[in-house]
Amino acid sequence: MEKQNDSRARIWTGRVLSGLVVAFLLFDAAGKLARVEPVLKSAQELGFFEATILHIGLILLLCTILYAVPATSRIGAVLLTGYLGGAVVTHLRVDNPLFTHTVFPVYVGVLAWAGLALRDSRILRFFWSR
Repeated sequence: MEKQNDSRARIWTGRVLSGLVVAFLLFDAAGKLARVEPVLKSAQELGFFEATILHIGLILLLCTILYAVPATSRIGAVLLTGYLGGAVVTHLRVDNPLFTHTVFPVYVGVLAWAGLALRDSRILRFFWSR
């Protein structure tokens, strides 16, 4: 019985972590899709043309939806990893502060994979098999 409770706690912890990641990324995508002024200004400071922000928002939205749906969560996590890697490079390119800007997408990626691993035992076994 104790093992079942551990398993349920692990799965729910994964769901909560994944939910936080999804909420954050949906908020980010919505700002891009709605073309909110601070988002446009920030994107321009990072070297992006205003016309590309819609495309970036759509890509983020698609990757986030794929991650949120259990049947496609693994491919969504892989795609989000690529997206977040691009964000790291963008911040490196403009010499933004390391821990608050540049590495922040890494934090999001780690939370996304941790959430997925906790709610999907196949991912957990993949990373921790010997």
